[in-house]
Amino acid sequence: MKTTFSLVFILAWALVLGTAQAQAPRQQVLFNTNWKFHKGDVTAGEKPDFNDTDWRRLELPHDWSIEGPFSQEWASATGFLPGGIGWYRKTFEVPAAFRTKKVFVYFDGVYKNSEVWLNGHFLGKRPSGFASFQYELTPHLNANGPNVLAVKADHSQVADSRWYTGSGIYRNVYLVATEPVHVALWGVGFTTPEVSASAATGKVTVAVTNRTAATANVLVKSTLLDSQGNVVATAQQQVQAKPSTDTPAALTLNISKPSLWSVEKPSLYKLRVALSVQGKLTDEVVEEVGVRTVRFDANQGFFLNDKSLKLKGLCLHDDAGALGVAVPEEVWERRLKALKEVGCNSIRMSHNPHADYFYALCDRLGFLVMDEAFDEWEEGKNKWVEGWNVGTPAKYGTHEFFKEWADRDLRDMILRNRNRPSIIMWSIGNEIDYPNDPYSHEVLNTGRNPQIYGKGYLPDHPPASRLGELAKQLVAVAKKYDTSRPITAALAGVVMSNFTDYPAALDLVGYNYQEFRYPEDHQKYPNRIIYGSENGMGLPAWRPVDSLAYISAQYLWTGIDYMGEAGKWPQRSNGAGLLDLAGFPKPEYYFRQSLWSDKPMLYLGAMTMPKPEDRQGRGHRQLNSTWNWEAGETVRVVSFSNADAVELFLNGQSLGKKQGREITWDVPFQPGELLAKSYRNEQQVSRTTLKTVGAPAALQARPDRTSLAGKTRGLAQIEVTLVDSKGNPVNTATNEVQVTVEGPAKLLGLESGDLASHEDYKGSKRKALHGRLLVYVQATGAGPINVSCQSPGLTGKKVALKGI
Repeated sequence: MKTTFSLVFILAWALVLGTAQAQAPRQQVLFNTNWKFHKGDVTAGEKPDFNDTDWRRLELPHDWSIEGPFSQEWASATGFLPGGIGWYRKTFEVPAAFRTKKVFVYFDGVYKNSEVWLNGHFLGKRPSGFASFQYELTPHLNANGPNVLAVKADHSQVADSRWYTGSGIYRNVYLVATEPVHVALWGVGFTTPEVSASAATGKVTVAVTNRTAATANVLVKSTLLDSQGNVVATAQQQVQAKPSTDTPAALTLNISKPSLWSVEKPSLYKLRVALSVQGKLTDEVVEEVGVRTVRFDANQGFFLNDKSLKLKGLCLHDDAGALGVAVPEEVWERRLKALKEVGCNSIRMSHNPHADYFYALCDRLGFLVMDEAFDEWEEGKNKWVEGWNVGTPAKYGTHEFFKEWADRDLRDMILRNRNRPSIIMWSIGNEIDYPNDPYSHEVLNTGRNPQIYGKGYLPDHPPASRLGELAKQLVAVAKKYDTSRPITAALAGVVMSNFTDYPAALDLVGYNYQEFRYPEDHQKYPNRIIYGSENGMGLPAWRPVDSLAYISAQYLWTGIDYMGEAGKWPQRSNGAGLLDLAGFPKPEYYFRQSLWSDKPMLYLGAMTMPKPEDRQGRGHRQLNSTWNWEAGETVRVVSFSNADAVELFLNGQSLGKKQGREITWDVPFQPGELLAKSYRNEQQVSRTTLKTVGAPAALQARPDRTSLAGKTRGLAQIEVTLVDSKGNPVNTATNEVQVTVEGPAKLLGLESGDLASHEDYKGSKRKALHGRLLVYVQATGAGPINVSCQSPGLTGKKVALKGI
């Protein structure tokens, strides 16, 4: 068989790379275009002469699982979507500027069990679907002709996670070219051990790789630049870099009057590290860094730049509904900005390292991050197949390669992300100690255990004592590569772990849903730093953070609805978020905003009269932004506010002014308008309304941007709203919307937020939910783009975009 490839593509690829600065010693380019994909296993798919003519051509990132179809034969844990095996191949030529360099391919993430070949030569395997990794291509590279890069991803064990992971090369791929003397992968480290308002000390470490045959006398120079490009500090060191090894360099930067990175003002610097041999520049690496200090105290909580701060945190998974886990950066930017508005200042990366750009967004937007490595260690957890806690679970998962790969996966997470000012702690695990899933202890026969699988102590399960032994191993690995941040873990079975060495091995001990243990454990373990690493939405879970100095944080489960960890079919997603799958706020979003935000806010919703057994958090889920009810029906009206008082009016008549974060009125329905006004110091600060609306009559569409970068595949997110004849949103509308795209762009997906919809995520039509729909349109080039949104019987809407 003979390889078939497009000459046009090779010429275009060479042209793109040729526009890079040919004189630059290091070049890095996205390597996402013109891949070929085949779902299913093949024989000899790694061979250069394999005939891939019939394979599908696509661009990365790519998640084949989200292409469906949804089926009950798969697992509820991973969203009732398929896994399997997939192959990717890319044919390319090396541009002239790369031919004298060392050439590498860098994968930000492949799910999972990836194997990579170049021109038939095996480069390596990485079991983890969340790890980033790099292979050198140089020894097997054809400098004067076509090259074939082949990747196999094996996700045959579909029920291998407790949430949706996707399948395939779902993050960016980069091609990197360097001189033989260069900075090693993730070889630059930056810390700020001494910081004050007048001065700061920056410590820079550099790993210098010498791939020549002789020792090289290398000048290592670091330069710190402010946001305006002004040089703030410089330092340099001469090192003797021996062949075929990494040589360390250590430099100190003296920073005068630093701009401190904070939640309110996330000031960033650029750190430039340059290597020179005999006056010739051989490498240059530039990273965004920040100057700040973080400190936790067992009695006083958390301090950022020596200022006390409560961490108002949210847990987040990787996916974005219709897009699976192949999520463009713009999607997370929109989501994170919405979470910032709710008052959130911290993100927990649940329960694995996330995409590279995600951390950069947190740096720039001012989020404090808990970066997390594992959801299980050497033993497997339950992965539910028929529904959460239903039937017989599967036991596949990352534990299968923990013994061989855990230390390296943890190391790589830390080295990859260690210069991010947003990251304030490393988590080595989530709910590893979930009682009886899998570890067990005799204490489970007694006491209060809110999270437990099975009943009491299970002697046939692995002993809890292993938790301490493994925690010590992982903490030692983490501290080998970074001592500037504390090590933590999220504990689900504190009552059990307290009888092991697990908590003592940690710098910070996270409690999942164990708020009732705070006072007793604080008194019993006075040196233990305790915080809420995962918490429910109810007000009782927030009160300890708000009132106890020694409890610095809570991380709500969860910030955004996510795929998987679902109930029984047909439900295929989890609805625990403040935002739905489309990134639209839910009622719980506004309740949290009333607790966390200082900006004036006011929400108004209505619901059928609740039953006495309804709990607060579940009651919020029943709220709707609608004032369409049966004549004479008594309706529960609810407001959330951070003001002193709220007054409610029905058709201009006051129904009373009340105080509280959450206020209710039981109102006999009359068509018309509900108006709420909030007051601070007797002055009105905000207002909102609910109106009785008519039937859906038209579509409105609002894009978040109209100019899209064609070369970098810019994305527009268009919010479609169904309205009545007067332009009022119809919150109850579920009409189907058809979307067509004309011009240099493609429809990337449609998302309503419906947790149980089995509509085709790659289709061009979808039913609205709560009268809304989100449209993802991605540019493929330059020129005018027209997006048409239509629904039978309704006035449609067209949106004009432009690829630039």
